[in-house]
Amino acid sequence: MNFLTGALPGAISQGVLWSIMVLGVYITFRILDIADLTVDGSFSLGGCTCAILLYKGFDPCFALLIGFLAGFAAGAVTGMLHTILEIPAILAGILTQISLWPINLKIMGRANVPVSRTKDLKLIETVFIKVQNISGNISPKIKFNQTEAALFVGILVAVVIAVVMYWFFGTEFGSAIRATGDNEDMIRALGVNTKITKLFALAMSNGLVGLSGALVAQSQKYGDINMGTGAIVIGLAAIVIGEVLMGWAKSFGSKLASVVLGSVCYFVIRAVVLAFNIDPSYMKLISAVIIALALSIPIMLEKSRIRRQYAPADMTQNGSNTAENAAAATGTAETDKEES
Repeated sequence: MNFLTGALPGAISQGVLWSIMVLGVYITFRILDIADLTVDGSFSLGGCTCAILLYKGFDPCFALLIGFLAGFAAGAVTGMLHTILEIPAILAGILTQISLWPINLKIMGRANVPVSRTKDLKLIETVFIKVQNISGNISPKIKFNQTEAALFVGILVAVVIAVVMYWFFGTEFGSAIRATGDNEDMIRALGVNTKITKLFALAMSNGLVGLSGALVAQSQKYGDINMGTGAIVIGLAAIVIGEVLMGWAKSFGSKLASVVLGSVCYFVIRAVVLAFNIDPSYMKLISAVIIALALSIPIMLEKSRIRRQYAPADMTQNGSNTAENAAAATGTAETDKEES
C-alpha cells in the first residue's frame, strides 16, 4: 500500500518525462535504423544547460527551449560526422558523446548545479512550480503537488510531441526520412538526398533527448554531468517493452503511444525492484535482463505458435504415409504369395 501511494506515482511521472527522450531514441533506432549513442551526452547537455540557465535567473520555459536546441546541435554534429565525414553512425555517436562530457563540465563550471536558488539566492520557479501555482490559483482544492505537476507537464509535452511527430512523418520530408531507414538505396534512386534526411533526423532525435534532460533536471532540481549515463539503455528498454505490450499495434500513431507506455512501465518495474531494497547499482544489470527478456519472449512465443500450427499437419501427413507404406507392403506380400 505504501508503494502504491508513495513510489508508484513518482515512477509514473518520471516515466512520462523520460518518454520524451525515448521518443527521440525511437526516431533513430526504429525509423532511421541507426544505433545513435549520442543520447547519453545530449541528455546531460540538455539538463546541464537548463540547470545553469535557471541558476543564472533565466525563465524556466526559455531554459527548456535552450535545452532542446543544445541537444539538436549535438545531434547535428553527429549527423555531420556521419554524412559529411562518412564516419560510421555508431562511431560518430560515440565521438560526440565523449566530446560532450568536458563541454557539459565547462557549461556548469562544476560537476553539478542545484536548481533551487539562483546565484542571487532567489528561489527558482521551475515549470512544475508554475503549474502548481496556476492550479492553486484556479482552486485551492485542486492544487497539484510536485508529483502531480510533473505528471501533468510530462503528459502534456509527450502528447504534443507525439502529435507533431505523427503529423511530421506524414509529410513528404518526413516520409523521405522513414523511407531512408527502410530502403536507403531506393529513396536515393528517387532523387532524395539521404545525407540531409539522416542529418535532420539525428538532430531532431537528440533535440527531444535534450528537452527531456532539461525537464528531468527541473524535476529533480539539479543538473549533473553524469545524469545521462545509461540513457540509451533506458530508451532501448522502453521501446522494446512498449512493442511487447502493444505487439498488435500496426499504425504509426499507436507505435508512438507504445513508446510512452514502455517508458512508464520501465520506471514502474524499476520502482518495484527498488521497493525490495535491491542495490541501485544493479539497475544496469536489471535493465539488460529486461531488454533480453523483452526481445526473446516474443520470438519464443512465435516459434511455439508455429510449432502448434504445423505439428498436427505433419502428424497427419506422417500417419497417411505410414498407412500407404503398410498398404503397399501388404499388397506386395499378397502378390508374392499368389506367384508362389
